[in-house]
Amino acid sequence: MSDCPTIARSAYWGVWKKVGLLDRSRTVAPPGWNRWLVPPAALAIHLSIGQAYAWSVFKTPLEKSLGITGTASALPFQLAIVMLGLSAAVGGTVVERKGPRWAMFVSLVCFCSGLLISAVGAFTQQYWLIVFGYGIVGGIGLGIGYISPVSTLIKWFPDRPGMATGIAIMGFGGGALIASPWSTSMLEAFGKDAGGIGQTFLVHGLVYAIFMSVGVALIRLPAKEVEQKTVASAFNVSAKNAIKTPQFWCLWIVLCFNVTAGIGILEKAAPMLVDFFKNTPTPVATTAAAGFVALLSAANMAGRIVWSSTSDLVGRKNIYRLYLGVGALVYLTIALAGSSSKPLFVISAMVILSFYGGGFATVPAYLKDLFGTFQVGAIHGRLLTAWSVAGVLGPLIVNRIADIGKSAGHTGPDLYTTSFYIMITLLVVGFIANELIRPVNARFHEPAAEPAASTVKKPVGTDEETAAKWNAAEAEAEAEAVQSDVDSQEGVVRK
Repeated sequence: MSDCPTIARSAYWGVWKKVGLLDRSRTVAPPGWNRWLVPPAALAIHLSIGQAYAWSVFKTPLEKSLGITGTASALPFQLAIVMLGLSAAVGGTVVERKGPRWAMFVSLVCFCSGLLISAVGAFTQQYWLIVFGYGIVGGIGLGIGYISPVSTLIKWFPDRPGMATGIAIMGFGGGALIASPWSTSMLEAFGKDAGGIGQTFLVHGLVYAIFMSVGVALIRLPAKEVEQKTVASAFNVSAKNAIKTPQFWCLWIVLCFNVTAGIGILEKAAPMLVDFFKNTPTPVATTAAAGFVALLSAANMAGRIVWSSTSDLVGRKNIYRLYLGVGALVYLTIALAGSSSKPLFVISAMVILSFYGGGFATVPAYLKDLFGTFQVGAIHGRLLTAWSVAGVLGPLIVNRIADIGKSAGHTGPDLYTTSFYIMITLLVVGFIANELIRPVNARFHEPAAEPAASTVKKPVGTDEETAAKWNAAEAEAEAEAVQSDVDSQEGVVRK
């Protein structure tokens, strides 16, 4: 049975390779291609791999059916986030070279195979297979899939990078909005024992493979002449040089601590809500807790498009001041209020998760502002190692402190208050790191390329405003070329 995912994966890969659909050259947009078809392709991938955010729905059934602790049940999710960052860092340059279709297909194969392996692990009650399948194999699919459309979107939408990446990355945050109630209903139908969990993983793997195939087929790169115009930056920094700058590491701290603060709640959302109000006159039912996960997913999803689009207006540094500064104050509100108000807890958690999602969606545009567009996808992949660290740090802080508290006989908010104060401290440190970010020193810039009028062609398939800008750029390039020719000769060039 364990050979079936491998056979299916090999056959699927062979079909796509045989017809050459994964070649970068086959991904270039034909004349007249509408750039607004690219975000839906990215969404098809991100909505699927965003299922990872619904992991908390599986925690309690796994703990009861396999007899594991809360810390152990978080391990597949933690490893998946670690592998996300590592695979994005290692594969970022390869993704830039191979193109988004190849990357999306690799993501499909790894992510869906991971779910199928996890199904085998659940059926056989071998928890290590779930950890390996979901955490390692599926985690690689998360990382490659996450970065696959980012640089492509920035190339298509240079005028609105925050909005463009926000639309796609919104899908990753909103994945749990679909997966959480879907997983809950399947567990209710199939049962919450090991067999029911296995059937749920199996259905996920098969359905997501079909859905992700739509994104693989639809994605397009801009034609070379269009790309040359759209991605022009005043300066560019290579991925190799970017990691040598203090700006990269300050932004790494900002992302890491903002993610830690959000993922600590998100990973344990359902059991946290139940524990928090367990001793109140109106405790929270498990089904209501699943609804809470969906609300957090909606906030996560909305924050990615709303806050990232806002950053195009107010600037990246200002929007991160909001994420980190206000986020710390909201965490303090939860810690002080305790179990006195369910609406306050739910609304505060939703605000924190909107900042968490907004931080992810805004960071590619922040990288573009700091380092240009030359290798922004590869730089983004390296920066996502911060997510790997946060994926371990956030759940570890919350789960470990909660487990220790339960062993000591604590209940209710006392299980989480210490974790919340730790998150406040991390957000303050992230706020300081954001304040230290300055423009990159010119010594890290790539040499400026000389304009070549002969390579400039009229763009196709764009809106009127962008086309007008490109026509102006064409006229300017032609004028510069003529002037250069005049300067290189003693006579006067006349036409």
